Amino acid sequence: MNTLADPSISLEMTVSELSLAIGQLLRRLRAESNPDGLSWSQTVALSRLEKMGPMTTADLARAESVKPQSMGATLAELEREGLVTRNPHPTDGRQVLFTLTDEGVEARRKRSAAKQKWLLAAMANLDPDERQTLLTAAALIKRLGEAE
Repeated sequence: MNTLADPSISLEMTVSELSLAIGQLLRRLRAESNPDGLSWSQTVALSRLEKMGPMTTADLARAESVKPQSMGATLAELEREGLVTRNPHPTDGRQVLFTLTDEGVEARRKRSAAKQKWLLAAMANLDPDERQTLLTAAALIKRLGEAE
């Protein structure tokens, strides 16, 4: 049944189906792109450091809406794994900046490549019309994410 053209489909049902589908896809992407066995919080911290550059524990915690103690534990584990390093803050001797190591950059690259490889293989099984539908849906999902 084409639910997009069916006026009897409620907004609530659409929201529910979209939430389930996005959740399932995200869980699958996380599973497929975790060759190193990092936790979700570790992955998010590495990603943030890669995008933003060196950050303090407090800045990372604020950016990810977690407690500084939780982020501190995450960073300590990443440091033990050799994925981040701590450096003195250039203007505040009481603070420490965390930075990705070469191993941390490589871990991010592997995760990204694994995710892309799986998604490319999965999408290769779709016909051109289905891929076009996904492209259109991606634009709509992006708009939803930007809505206020």
